[in-house]
Amino acid sequence: MKKIPFSRKSESILTVNRKPFTEESSLVAGMTTRKGGEGVQPFDTLNTAFHVGDDPQTVVENRKHVGREIGFPLSSWTACEQIHGNEIIKINNKDKGKGALSRDSAAGEADGIYTKEKGLLLVSFYADCVPLIFYAPAAGYIGLAHAGWKGTALNIGGKFIRTWAGKEGIDLEEIYAVIGPSISQNAYEVDDKVISKMKQVLPARVPEPWYTSQRKDRFQLDMKEMNRILLEHEGIPPENIFVSSHCTYNENDLFFSHRRNSGGTGRMMTFIGFEKDQ
Repeated sequence: MKKIPFSRKSESILTVNRKPFTEESSLVAGMTTRKGGEGVQPFDTLNTAFHVGDDPQTVVENRKHVGREIGFPLSSWTACEQIHGNEIIKINNKDKGKGALSRDSAAGEADGIYTKEKGLLLVSFYADCVPLIFYAPAAGYIGLAHAGWKGTALNIGGKFIRTWAGKEGIDLEEIYAVIGPSISQNAYEVDDKVISKMKQVLPARVPEPWYTSQRKDRFQLDMKEMNRILLEHEGIPPENIFVSSHCTYNENDLFFSHRRNSGGTGRMMTFIGFEKDQ
């Protein structure tokens, strides 16, 4: 496991800073911050999601700002309606623009999306949940998965890997995964119901650094570690998994946090895409 603070492209954009992501010049992959856009409290200033109650036109302007910074106009974006499940959708050129300008136009209900098409940007949205960013350079596939505690308990990361291996014939050793900025263990208190769900999905005999117990029936859950364990259990080599050290809860100046703000806040966006061949 490697700690990977993303590189700062600008005040608005963090980019993945590990090989093989950095070896393909046409590949853009990263996550937005809460800085550099438009908006008023509690969405200041770079909310990128429609579903949180922000002014839709402000969201569109913020998305245009991000698109200019990373070189992808909104006409090339694809987003799904995230439902905290483990549905995974393959995205094609016909899906370009879906979910970019409105919530109603989303490409479907799913928390995992992937493609190998050029000139198409996959996007998904977060404010404490775990972003999973996938790349299989030999096969030319890219993807994103949104892993909240419910998605993690459904092993969306593991299902994503099985989808690539089973449906697309991708070699497990050729898959790389980035576990992005999300809430840290010391900030994420959960009850016994959540811990029980996690234990059900974990492989047998896994040690328990992924949670601690501070008091009766209350636990500190390490969601990043949970997802790392599940990805490794699916056969991804440990050296192919990179884990961000950023905490969305504690870094108020950089990230929105659903838990810190009791739900009333904006969303960051993860993104990955190949620029279209000239």
